[in-house]
Amino acid sequence: MKQQTTCPYCGVGCGITAELSANRILSVSGDPQHPANRGRLCVKGSTLHETTAPEARLLLPSIEGRAVSWDTALDKVARQIRQAVDQHGAGSVAMYLSGQLLTEDYYVANKLMKGFLGSAHVDTNSRLCMASTVAGHKRAFGADAVPGCYEDLEIADLILLVGSNAAWNHPILYQRIQAAKQANPSLRVVVIDPRATASCDLADLHLQLQPGSDAALFNALLVYLADQGHVDHAFLLQHAEGFEQTLATARADTPDISIAATKTGLDNHDLTRFFRWFAATERTVSLFSQGVNQSSSGTDKVNSLINCHLATGRIGKPGSSPFSLTGQPNAMGGREVGGLANQLAAHMDFSPENVDRVQRFWNAPNMASEPGHKALELFNAVERGEIKVLWIMATNPLVSLPDTQLIRRALKRCELVIVSESMADTDTLQLADICLPASSWGEKYGTVTNSERCISRQRSLLPPPGEARHDWQIICEVAKRLGFAEAFNYPHPAAIFAEHAALSGFENAGKRCFDISGLSRLSQTEYDQLQPIQWPVTTDAPYGTQRLFSNGKFFTPSAKARLIPVSSQQPMQQLTDEAPLRLNTGRIRDQWHTMTRTGRTPTLFRHRAEPFIDLHPLDAATHALQDQDLARLENAQGQFIGRVRITPGQRPGEVFVPMHWTQSFSSEGRCNVLIESVADPISGQPESKQGAVRLSGVATAWHARLLTARHLSVNLRGYWARMPQQHAMGYALADSDWPESWSDWCLQHLGQRPDLSLQTQPNGQLRACALENGKLLWLLLVSPDKHFPDLKPLDRQFARSNLTALQQLNLLKSDQDSASGELICSCFQVDDPTIRAAIQSGCHSVEALGKALSCGTNCGSCIPELKALLAQEAEDVTH
Repeated sequence: MKQQTTCPYCGVGCGITAELSANRILSVSGDPQHPANRGRLCVKGSTLHETTAPEARLLLPSIEGRAVSWDTALDKVARQIRQAVDQHGAGSVAMYLSGQLLTEDYYVANKLMKGFLGSAHVDTNSRLCMASTVAGHKRAFGADAVPGCYEDLEIADLILLVGSNAAWNHPILYQRIQAAKQANPSLRVVVIDPRATASCDLADLHLQLQPGSDAALFNALLVYLADQGHVDHAFLLQHAEGFEQTLATARADTPDISIAATKTGLDNHDLTRFFRWFAATERTVSLFSQGVNQSSSGTDKVNSLINCHLATGRIGKPGSSPFSLTGQPNAMGGREVGGLANQLAAHMDFSPENVDRVQRFWNAPNMASEPGHKALELFNAVERGEIKVLWIMATNPLVSLPDTQLIRRALKRCELVIVSESMADTDTLQLADICLPASSWGEKYGTVTNSERCISRQRSLLPPPGEARHDWQIICEVAKRLGFAEAFNYPHPAAIFAEHAALSGFENAGKRCFDISGLSRLSQTEYDQLQPIQWPVTTDAPYGTQRLFSNGKFFTPSAKARLIPVSSQQPMQQLTDEAPLRLNTGRIRDQWHTMTRTGRTPTLFRHRAEPFIDLHPLDAATHALQDQDLARLENAQGQFIGRVRITPGQRPGEVFVPMHWTQSFSSEGRCNVLIESVADPISGQPESKQGAVRLSGVATAWHARLLTARHLSVNLRGYWARMPQQHAMGYALADSDWPESWSDWCLQHLGQRPDLSLQTQPNGQLRACALENGKLLWLLLVSPDKHFPDLKPLDRQFARSNLTALQQLNLLKSDQDSASGELICSCFQVDDPTIRAAIQSGCHSVEALGKALSCGTNCGSCIPELKALLAQEAEDVTH
């Protein structure tokens, strides 16, 4: 049987076709009918079926680590919430939500908190990725509204990728851009990013600007457009306001290209070329993402970019739009229902008029009347003891929020921490007082909204395992216990969605941009069959609206767009003698957030198996570091340890680390321990892209790879990283001291001495293993250097029920090993040596490699690396 649903990863919102049999998802593929992806799917989406096994799931409610019934857990939650409200006021209760929730989950959470308990302390992890865009949209357009659509990428003549590595983070959209460039050779792509990322593969120009200098760049562009006569004065006169003041501020901030070059660190020639291209190209789409948003001045950066579009009238037209790429699958849906602390449902703010309107619609007894704490301030309030009850849903703030130690202190101090979670092992869950098992992707049933305002269905494919329940059900059960049964008596998510849609149109009459009232009368059957549709959806526009603002009307009091004066600012986290390197954090190609889902599949670990530190060759030489050495980043807040990756794609003096590793997957791989708790004063979004650190090498006497069939509670003094394999669990290990006895080390850390071992010399290579009734329990490979064989053939030995004596002895022989190589194509598991061998045998193009090995033929996110290997091999031949 086949069923259509929607991917739970990035904000592209790809449609998925799942193949089902006997309560199992056998495989997933891209839905060719879905408008977002048209059948394509990235490697994370393609491996979703590998993440749905019930193992490692949270299956039962618990209180203080003791399994209890649902009634016991929910009674306790409701009783503690009521007690906190009665004793300390509604503001003593808070919720921290997630873009992984469905719109229906989000809606009832906000209704309960803001309308019935009276606490606006409800925020979401979307604060960490999209809040600056929300604030910028509202300042410019009067509404949080993405003007364009994906089709604009295919008809544009100039595409900017600003702070966006779309090739890795939004790969399906990147492939649409690539296809557009092939169809239209005159299409130019400009990448604006401090790093030379995989997205630069398509770039006609890469502006490798100084981190945080985006506003100076766009201010200089605005001045250039005005001075060279490329401003659309007719559009400004009829449809916008604030141009003169905005231009004056930009001129005072960055008056010419020379000053822009100084502020951005860019070359005058490259700046001039970019400005000329922008000025001459009517059809321009500016895609921007976390590199812009995650800043202490992110809102201003968003507006500085939008200012250039408004000044040239490039909005609401085919192929012309500023376009925010959303980070999570339902960050947009959460914004629609008031998931942010400074919002009410249906994109309404906390004006007295809106508070009254929502209160009347909900018949709410205790309506919150002013905004609540945004994420960072919310956890500060928890640490101060002001918030007594904190309910966390579908997110892992102990890893994802800045200043990890502060978050840990806050959670430990809080009187009651409730965590609704689908997985049994997350950093945050370990500090929960009450754990509530929630359904996950493949079990959830509701809607999500993607980056182009397209509402899609996530459908239930499997029953939730154990006693897991849907988030909306859990919230409604608590609401009923609090005395609000009538308002939360929903029989099905369709009823929640219908109410949400009705509120969007309530007393609207075109005054508010977000309006899906045309969907408010869907029957449950129609809801079940709902096809992807872009909002607004009204009775006048029953099929949705592709582009907004094509009529030149905006949602400000004057109905005109607003240009916002912006002065460029330096990052709040300043470099010092003690922390001289600029730290950038972000996503990698094959992992997602804190790996609670992607960490379950071995496929996604072969591309980047361990935490790493990207360094420029000059910085590596200065610190006497070689590729694959272990190195430490640290500052006053903490430390991060990862493998050095030397790349000229980094600017000197800057480092990049991934955001995904947790204490469940690494010893010291949590990057946010290094990020200060500072944020944009307007949006509240943390400054996650501009940290300050120092770098040093980590002394190591030995390195090891461990494969074990049993769960290992790693308690090592040195470095470790967990790397799931197909049949065993893998670990990378290292330490500065050589054990006096490896046999004793194995007993201490693995629970038993080896049955077989072979050591070449006292401080040389060691191979050891333990068996039980002929079945392999663990295999340890130790070396004084960093080079190890491919683990896949060794991992397969764990699938054997009874190893022969010869097979056991072969485990200890290094001449049986195959070479280890970095995985390049995750979709088809093609590694570096295999690709190099194919190139050397005559495959001299990406197309030829695809034909021979299939690499690059699915999601295409490995194509930049394929091209790099082709170039390296060609260079080796010429030398």
